[in-house]
Order: sequence, then C-alpha cells, then structure tokens
Amino acid sequence: MKIAQVAPLYESVPPIAYGATERIISYLTEALVALGHDVTLFATGDSRTRARLISGTPTALWRDERVWDTTSHHLRQLDAVIKRSSQFDVIHFHTEPLHLPMQRLLACPSITTMHGRLLPADHGPLFDTFSDAPLVAISDGQRSEMPDANWRATIHHGLALDEMRYSQEGGDYLLFVGRVMPEKRIDRAIEIARRAGLPLKIAAAVHPGERAYFKEQICPLLEASQSFVEYLGEVGGEARRALFAHARALVFPIDWEEPFGLVMIEAMASGTPVIAFRRGAVPEVIEHGVSGFIVDDVDEAVQAVRDIGAVDRARCRKTFEQRFCAERMARDYLAVYRDLIESHAPAPAANADAANLDTGALQA
Repeated sequence: MKIAQVAPLYESVPPIAYGATERIISYLTEALVALGHDVTLFATGDSRTRARLISGTPTALWRDERVWDTTSHHLRQLDAVIKRSSQFDVIHFHTEPLHLPMQRLLACPSITTMHGRLLPADHGPLFDTFSDAPLVAISDGQRSEMPDANWRATIHHGLALDEMRYSQEGGDYLLFVGRVMPEKRIDRAIEIARRAGLPLKIAAAVHPGERAYFKEQICPLLEASQSFVEYLGEVGGEARRALFAHARALVFPIDWEEPFGLVMIEAMASGTPVIAFRRGAVPEVIEHGVSGFIVDDVDEAVQAVRDIGAVDRARCRKTFEQRFCAERMARDYLAVYRDLIESHAPAPAANADAANLDTGALQA
C-alpha cells in the first residue's frame, strides 16, 4: 500500500524532546515501513525516518526563531500534498484541520486523526460543515466530546517495543513529564510529592503561550520546593528514557479531559506505574492495580504513592506490550485505510499531473 503520513511542522518527527503527536507519527510511520508498505512522510526537513521524506520546512517551526506565522508554512505543505495525491492509495493527516476544505480535491481517500481535545463550540460547526471527512479518535473519551462526528475508529496510541528502557527496580523519586499548562497541574504533583515525602523530578516544556503562566504561577512553587523538587526543563533522548525507567511512579494529576496521555504508556513501557486522576482517557489506558492507580483527589494520590509497591513492574511492562505496541497501532490503522480505499469515489478535481512531480523539498 502507498501511504502518505502528513505531520504538523511545529516539531521534527520524531521530536527532539516534547511532542506527543510527532512521536506517535514516527512510531506509526516506522511500523508501517517495517510491515512492508511504501510510506511517504510529509514533515520537517530535520525529521528522521526510513520512509520517503518530503520536507515542508528545513527545521521545526517552534525551534526557528525567525518564524512567526506557522499557518503559512502549513498551507504550503498542504498544497504539496494535494499535488501529489495521485501517487498514494491513502493520505493520513495528523495536522490541525486546515486541510478539510481541500480534502475533496485529493485524488485518493484521506483520514484525519484528531490528536487534541475536541471542543463542541469550535469543532461542532466544523464537523457539521465537513461531515464527509473521515476521522479517527485516539480514545473513546475524546470521541465522546463529539459523538456524532464521522468517526471511523478509535485507535489507541502505540510505541515501538524498544523505545523505552525497562527497569525491574523503581527509584526513589516521583516523576512528572509533559508540558507546562494549567490543566496538567504541576502544582498538584508538587503537593503530592511533599505530602508523600518523596523527591519529585519535573521534565516539562514551556511553550511560548505558557511562559507567563510558568513565570507567575509555577516558578514561585519551584522556588519554595527546592528541597524536594528538581525542575529539569525539556528532556529528550536517553536522559528521558532513564528518567522514566528509574522513577518510583509517574504522577499524572490532570485537571482536564485528556485525549490520551502518551506519557502514561511510556511509563508503562519502562515498568513504571502511573498514578493518574480520573479524567479523559485515563480509565481507558490505566488498569487500576495493574499498571498503576486511578485516583480522584490528592489524598488518594498520596495514598497511592504509599501503596505503589503493590504494582508489579514486570506486569506493568507486559500490559504495555499487549495493548500499546506500535505494530498493533499500525495494523489498526491499516484496517481503516483498507475500508476507505474500498469505499472511495474519485474526487472530480484531482490533479492529473501530480504523478509526475518530484518528491523533494517544497519549493518556495
């Protein structure tokens, strides 16, 4: 099968450090290649892949200080995808839904995975207008926000089996990994660690729109908690794997309807149990008492820290292998691709010259 994967241009695929969507695109792309498919990845030029790479920008937009208007770059990428659409059996979009008005111009079927939270006031009118656009949800919790959209499947994320470093022995610290956002509740993580009497390591990215929140709300907490909290900033590569492997538990004290929570399965892959608040996709991902504990408040989270030794790290890893590996994710998507291809009616405005285009970087 000839498959195009279209990634956002904010981060490389895979990302240097933070970037859940780009990380999943990488796992899916490489798994599809390993299964013998002809895959083209539309992404940044500094991406790393065994697929054919078509670069939309030389580097990740969020790491290029010259870039202000990211939409202009994504529109150029979309133009390149449309022109090449006759080269593919299916196109898989992971981007913000700028492409929906143009999906009818494609010479092949397309599918869109919605990676973020869905808001009825924003996405409801959008999905009503483009009700023919096939969608994939990353959790039933995410899908429940917009139950009448054109969902073709719910497909949970997956990781490569060798992506994380498994450790049978947990360490002496709690871990928070993610992005500095109010709804991720770093303040709760600090309170849980303080009351449980354990050190807390925080590996968190601060994006431009959250710098004021970080400075005004989080920095004072970090300064007041220096005796037991270590803020590491954005962490990637082997250092990130080591953080997961040697943590006693990952704390996931969210205060929003989390669409999935990739860090939870990264922890499971490391053998590290998760203590997560009962919001969004958490009950779909965590098996209470098997891969961690699901809690409803800080008191329960503190008790879960004390009880965390009851979770078998080997069983935690086994659960990951059975439910959240990249090959399972790829096969689930392949089933969706085949259904789309079988039911596809050719678009009337497909570009007849697309097949003759080169597959190099986009031209300015």
